Amino acid sequence: MQFNKDSYFLIQFYNESRDFVLNIYITRHGETKWNRENRLQGWKDSPLTKKGSEHAILLGKRLADIPFQTIYTSPSGRAVQTAKLIRLERDIPIVQEEGLKELNFGEWEGKTREEIGQINGKEYENFWTSPHKYDHRSHRGESLQDFQERIRLALMNIISDYVDGNILIVSHAVAIRAMLAFCLNLTTEKFWAGPFIQGTSLTIIKWDGTQFAVEKIGDMSHLDQ
Repeated sequence: MQFNKDSYFLIQFYNESRDFVLNIYITRHGETKWNRENRLQGWKDSPLTKKGSEHAILLGKRLADIPFQTIYTSPSGRAVQTAKLIRLERDIPIVQEEGLKELNFGEWEGKTREEIGQINGKEYENFWTSPHKYDHRSHRGESLQDFQERIRLALMNIISDYVDGNILIVSHAVAIRAMLAFCLNLTTEKFWAGPFIQGTSLTIIKWDGTQFAVEKIGDMSHLDQ
């Protein structure tokens, strides 16, 4: 079922009194080799580190009692690997969804923060501190506006197939911020409002067919184990 782009949805914060029926669990992939090296990944990829794998397993144990109907994942290897580790030995289908891929950073991908700073420092700073001023064209990346629309459509197309239950989405840091910006109706200027999305952190959004409600953002309590 395809989401109608012209449909209107009221966005609100979590309210215990409402009867929400679809629980959307969202996590970022675990730590990767390039994360550790401070290299920007985007559509490129690198494998999970030992710590990244261990954290994914811990999240899987935390979620072991949640009866997920489906796990949706970005097709990037690091996300697919994380999804499989979270699933543990359970018989849950994993569906790769192209729309959940990370922002395409173009020529920045594979470079360290220092390397990007030397060639395009001002634009890199804009991305992290003034996203409404970010211009993707100089490094042939994906525009933030196109990216946010891609993420919005991916999310709505996924949830349009459900009226209740639990699903898990495995994606990326900027992609999850885009989901939150949509669900909380944030302007691009406020894109980074809230906690940073760490690897294997847990975000929970509820959907009743009309309204979104954000229950939890970037929770890492499974690592306390």
